[in-house]
Amino acid sequence: MLPSPISSNRRGASQHLRKFSSSDLKRALSLLRTRSRFTNLSIVILAGCFCVSFLYNLAFIFSSSPSLVPYTPPQSILSTIARNASLENLSHLVIVPGHAIWTGTQPDQVLDMDRWTLEEYQRGGGSYRISAFVEHIRRGVELTLKDDSSLLIFSGGQTRLQSTTTEAESYMRLAITLGLFHPDSERTSHEPHFPRATTETYALDSYQNFLFSLARFHEITGRYPLQVTIVGYEMKRRRFEELHRTALRFPAHHFEYIGIEPSANEESARIGEVKNGYAPYKLDLYGCHDFLLAKRRARNPFLRFHSYHASAPELRGLLEWCPDDERMVYNGPLPWDVYE
Repeated sequence: MLPSPISSNRRGASQHLRKFSSSDLKRALSLLRTRSRFTNLSIVILAGCFCVSFLYNLAFIFSSSPSLVPYTPPQSILSTIARNASLENLSHLVIVPGHAIWTGTQPDQVLDMDRWTLEEYQRGGGSYRISAFVEHIRRGVELTLKDDSSLLIFSGGQTRLQSTTTEAESYMRLAITLGLFHPDSERTSHEPHFPRATTETYALDSYQNFLFSLARFHEITGRYPLQVTIVGYEMKRRRFEELHRTALRFPAHHFEYIGIEPSANEESARIGEVKNGYAPYKLDLYGCHDFLLAKRRARNPFLRFHSYHASAPELRGLLEWCPDDERMVYNGPLPWDVYE
C-alpha cells in the first residue's frame, strides 16, 4: 500500500489547526488577558511601594534637616512648667562659664583652696586663680543688676568625679553666700530669691557654655536673646570671639566678651590656652572630633545629658552638627539670623 500523498497530511494538519484556532483561541486570549491583568496589578503594587518609600525617605530627610518649625514638648513635661511672666521679655543673656567647683558654704571659705575641686594644673601658684573665678562671678552679677532686661546664667556641668554638684550650681551658691544679688541689704541666712539668675548644668567645655546657655535662656524665657555678654578669662577672648561665636553664627554686633585675668602674670596659662584651647578649636570648630571629644567624655564621669533637643528645638540642627570637614560652619537656619 502506497503512503498517502503529502497534500493529504497537510489538509489534516490544516483541519487540526482550524479546530484548535476556533476552539481554543478565545481561551488563549482570555488567559493572556488574565496574565496581563496580573502583570498590571503587580506594576501598580510596585509603583505604590515605590511612592510610599519615596515619600517616607523624603519625610525622613526633611525631618532630619535643620528646621525652625515649632515643636511642642509632650504635655507630661509642659504640665510641670509655669514660666515667670516677668522673665518673658528679657533679651540680654549674661554668661559666666564655670572653671571649677566650690564646695564651701560660708563666706570665709570662698578663697580656701581646700574648698575648691580643681584640676591638677589649677593648683599651682596660690589663690590668685581662685580670685579670678570669684571676680568672674562678681562681674556677672554686677552686669545683671545694672540691666533689668538681662538674665544671668552660670554654666558648667558635673565635671569632677570627686564632686556631687556642678560647676554652675557651685557658682550660684557662692554668689548667694556672698550676698551679691542684694548688695545693699543686710546679709541674712535667708537671702530673697533673685529671679534673673539661673544655672546651666550640662556644659562640658567653652563651646557648650555658649551654646547650652542660649538654649537655657530659651527654657527660662521662651525666646532667644538679642544680646549676649560672656565674662571669663581675658586669655580666652579669641577663642570665644573668633571661634565659638563664628561656629554659632551669632552676630558680632550683638556680642560682647569681658575678660578678667588673675592678678598674677600667668604666662604658662596663656601658652596652655593656645595649645589646649584655641588651636584645637581652630581645627575642630564644634569640638566633636578626637582630642576635644575625648576631653568632653573625660569631663562627664556621671554620664549626664541635656534636654535641649526638646526645650530648644530651633537649635536641634546645631546641637547635632558635627561635619566630616571639621572647619565647616553650620549652614542651617538659626533664630538669630534675623538680627543681621
